[in-house]
Amino acid sequence: MKEDLEKRVMRALDEIRPYLRQDGGDIELISIENQIVTIRLLGTCIDCTVNQMTLKSGVEMTVKKHAPEIKQVLNYIKN
Repeated sequence: MKEDLEKRVMRALDEIRPYLRQDGGDIELISIENQIVTIRLLGTCIDCTVNQMTLKSGVEMTVKKHAPEIKQVLNYIKN
């Protein structure tokens, strides 16, 4: 079942990826654990002032459309 979930999450990320790339960004899946997806925003998305809005209204909404059991999408930030 986990493989199926990962495929659905990847399908969601592939759906949103063209919009991010238009602005010079991209997205990468880091993990799926306990119904929480962790992604990494790349390129211009890293420093974009609206990246949290993109994360919640774009990425999280799209992931939940493909995988309704996902509770949250978090952006991995390297310290």
